[in-house]
Amino acid sequence: MDKRLLDILVCPLCKSQLQLDAVKGELICKADRLAYPIRDDVPVMLVDEARTLSSDELA
Repeated sequence: MDKRLLDILVCPLCKSQLQLDAVKGELICKADRLAYPIRDDVPVMLVDEARTLSSDELA
C-alpha cells in the first residue's frame, strides 16, 4: 500500500490513525478494535465490512 495513502487514511468511526497489517492485508484501528480489509490494493473503509479484533490480536 502506498505510504502517502496510509498517512491520510483514518478510521471512519473514530478518525484515529490506522496501522497496516501487510501479512493479513488489513488496516487496523486499535481504538475501535477493528480491522478494515484491503481488497485488490483498495482499502474497504466501511464499518460494516470491518472485523472485530480479539484481545490477542491487539497485544
